[in-house]
Amino acid sequence: MVIAATPDISFLIPAYNAADTLAECLASLQQQSRLNWQAVVVDDGSTDRTWEVLEAIAKKDSRILPARQPNAGAAAARNHAARLAVAPLLCMLDADDWLDRTFIENMQPVAEDASPPVISYCAYRRVAPDGRLMQVEQAPILTGDAAKREFSSFCALAIHTVVFPRSLFELLGGMDETLQTCEDWDLWLRMAFAGAEFRRVDKCLALYRMKSGSLSGDPTKMMRDTIRVTTKAQALQMQQGLAAEGPETGWITPAVSQLRMLAWVIAAKCDPTLDVAALAALLPGMPDAAGYENLLAGVILHGLQTGLFIDRADDLIDVSDKWQPTFLLLIQLIQKHSFPGTGRKIIEAASWHISAANPLRSFRLGNVQVVSVALETLSRIPKAEPSDTLIMQALSGGQHVGSFVGPFWGDLSIRAQIRLIMHEMQADEHLQTPPTLAYISSWSKEALRGYRAFGGLIIRNGRRRGRLERLLVRIGRNALLACAPSDKQDNDARLSDILRNLRRDPTPPLPKPSGPRPEEKNAAPPIRSEEEYWEHIFERPDPWNYVSVYEQVKYAQTLSLIPEGIEKALELACAEGIFTEKLAQKVGRLTATDISQRAVDRALERCHDHRNVELRVLDFVRQDLPPKQDLIICSEVLYYMKDEEMLAAVCRKMAAALKPNGYLITAHAHIRQDEPARTGFDWGNPFGVGTIKQVLAAQPGLALEDTIETELYAIHRFRKGPVANPVLRIEDHGTPLDADVAKHIIWGPAGVEREAAWTTEITTSVPILMYHRIADEGPEALRRFRTPPEIFRKQMQFLRRQGYYTVTAQTLAELLRSGKPIQGRPVMLTFDDAYLDFFTDAFPILAENDFGADVFVVTDKVGGRSDWDSAYGEPAPLMSWSNIQELHQKGISFGSHLATHTPASAIDNEALLAEATLSRNTLQSRLGSSVESIALPYGATDFRVPSILAHAGYGVAFTTQPEKATFSDNFFGLPRLEVRGDRPLEAFPELMGLPGAFIG
Repeated sequence: MVIAATPDISFLIPAYNAADTLAECLASLQQQSRLNWQAVVVDDGSTDRTWEVLEAIAKKDSRILPARQPNAGAAAARNHAARLAVAPLLCMLDADDWLDRTFIENMQPVAEDASPPVISYCAYRRVAPDGRLMQVEQAPILTGDAAKREFSSFCALAIHTVVFPRSLFELLGGMDETLQTCEDWDLWLRMAFAGAEFRRVDKCLALYRMKSGSLSGDPTKMMRDTIRVTTKAQALQMQQGLAAEGPETGWITPAVSQLRMLAWVIAAKCDPTLDVAALAALLPGMPDAAGYENLLAGVILHGLQTGLFIDRADDLIDVSDKWQPTFLLLIQLIQKHSFPGTGRKIIEAASWHISAANPLRSFRLGNVQVVSVALETLSRIPKAEPSDTLIMQALSGGQHVGSFVGPFWGDLSIRAQIRLIMHEMQADEHLQTPPTLAYISSWSKEALRGYRAFGGLIIRNGRRRGRLERLLVRIGRNALLACAPSDKQDNDARLSDILRNLRRDPTPPLPKPSGPRPEEKNAAPPIRSEEEYWEHIFERPDPWNYVSVYEQVKYAQTLSLIPEGIEKALELACAEGIFTEKLAQKVGRLTATDISQRAVDRALERCHDHRNVELRVLDFVRQDLPPKQDLIICSEVLYYMKDEEMLAAVCRKMAAALKPNGYLITAHAHIRQDEPARTGFDWGNPFGVGTIKQVLAAQPGLALEDTIETELYAIHRFRKGPVANPVLRIEDHGTPLDADVAKHIIWGPAGVEREAAWTTEITTSVPILMYHRIADEGPEALRRFRTPPEIFRKQMQFLRRQGYYTVTAQTLAELLRSGKPIQGRPVMLTFDDAYLDFFTDAFPILAENDFGADVFVVTDKVGGRSDWDSAYGEPAPLMSWSNIQELHQKGISFGSHLATHTPASAIDNEALLAEATLSRNTLQSRLGSSVESIALPYGATDFRVPSILAHAGYGVAFTTQPEKATFSDNFFGLPRLEVRGDRPLEAFPELMGLPGAFIG
């Protein structure tokens, strides 16, 4: 008899009618490499010979402790066993399962009865009724909050793969005996939320016996208990304030978790007599499964493989008649309650998973037809109805060489297959050249067409060999296609007919745009001197918008600093005399000067009625100033000095020109380069008002007497003489700011200059931000899609402060195609639906921050309202064509949002191609320029959509996948980061990868 030492681990084993399997289960413990264990086996009211078998084994091994109870269920039996266990660590083992001989050796050292408690877990394998070992099933990594997240959704661990402290089990009150199923899931959930650490042992150490007819237990009980566990999980999440639920956070709602179990149970039962509708009715509510298609496809396939005892996904092909009806019924049920196209995407994901497991197999699942072609023996493949989506796997010499997923239009002739292999898979090097007269004839014809290219290669020097090889490859490709069999019903011919019919529809020609586009500005001639520079500046009147509110307020503030009784005044850099005219009314005699003859001529015309004004051309840097002035005004010009030495010389000159007790008034802007820690302009001048003030204050005899300080500029009055107490007044600058002024302002504390980022930083990813409305008011249910204008302004100021510059869809595509690192900090700003508030609210804010944007237009709805939102309240107005055209002239880019705002995944192939083409043609005719971008409504895409959009003429398409765009992304599935209006302002820096950065 084996004598038990003090055990290190106790196994809790409920046994109900387990006479046939219990001995094998206990033998797996007796064969362990470590001997210090205890097995507490509780006979749960068995009606067979379980107790006799147990007693006989226990008599020979004192490590096995037998116990009995009336039938009360597995949870009660395990709790009973736990009360009798004496080891600090526990493991629950069913009487029909068994463990690898090194289970204790590997698992016991990892688990700890510590604070926090540590739980170890491993992988396992199912064993089919015929003894076949199924594939290893590895649990996810459950570190940190991952354990809470995973157990909130499903039972991530098999019951006999876990070793845990007995103290934790007792602290939590053991297993919930009111649960007839899912009791282990409930226990792991409570352990995770109690703070236990889960550590994975990367070995397969447990085996789970599958029994015919018993898989997944009672579906009704499983669903009822699933609802209880997932509801409990949500309550625990709320108690601990964990992340909001949704696909983007990884936390799954209870409703989706319940659907997940429903899908698995139905698939695992795979019983045509199962009342699926009655089972679904148990759920508190059927959720929208959009966003969870890949998850559900994996769950359903796992359930099918489990219920049919199938190890590999591709083995399902051989028994498709047994499971496809149930599968399609389940898809129909899910689609009924989900976003359009969700069922299609689940079918696609499942088809791809099956095909990826073995690319040699051909099959059809719903609307997806999967074909495997051997390049050595191509033959015609008929299109099976109702297939509209093709997955084509190409093999050469038994090796997989390429895949194609896309729309299916007609039969796959040999020519159609060759075209897909050449142009879509880029695998033409694996095609064999047929030794036929047809091919030789085709090759000769193609070569004759290219005789000019051959001639050029012969007479030119240089890299002729490489060009010759490329030419021969192109000729060979064209010849191979030309001689391959095809017909009027094949894939390519059917598509060509559809495209031809679409082109027959009359569309207006692209008109030439009226008025200059922003990029068509004439290049300035080279500037050779200071005089020529300023003459060029004044080629057009009022180059700095002197009549704006901003400038007029500054003028008024400057005039308020002029003392009474000024007889003789000098204005330097008077420009066109707008301020001169006002100043003349405050002084006795005024000499106004400027370096530009053009400016002085305009000032003369403006001030000709003012007899006390003399105007002259003067370069105050190189020429002497008129002496003995009572007042000198010099504003918005000193930061054009090339360095501080020149600035100091000019300041000395101005001080010398003043009479004793005379005044010098200057107004200059704050410039970021000069004062990086405060709001200022990003002009390239070497200094601003901060340095100018210091240099003036350093002049002998000059003292600062009065200051008007605003956020954007400061006005100083210096006196040539003693000053008692300097005065400081804080005032506001004029608003609204003209866009040409505002776009040069960086608001807030220190950030990153665009030029500095451009010079020092490179990136391989681009954030594409997705907005909808920029508005305060709207239906509460659509709050997520609505950003208030003032919040939007702060977000744009943040991007400006952090050195970002905007790129358009076309520029982004070019950058990504280049494959080269991108300089600086690019960002793309996109706006879906073309709401009117983009025109009224968003565009002015973009302009004042020097940003562009791409707006995606629902072309059939232009000038109307967003009727797709009518279920939530009053639909919002959309821009008119005149609004769109005006913004286009101002540099905003436009793309398609389809014609009707219908999800692309809910439209059949031909209708989607027609709508995408129509929408693009409409935009092009209205804007007078090419349109190559599209944002898919709701981000809805599937296997067919990218190819259809390419046939419609688009070059780039955007989804709602929440990632940054990178070089590896498909150009027809570029991700975007949604800027949600229901998130706090502080979430924006985090979205941009700059958490904690100042915003506001």
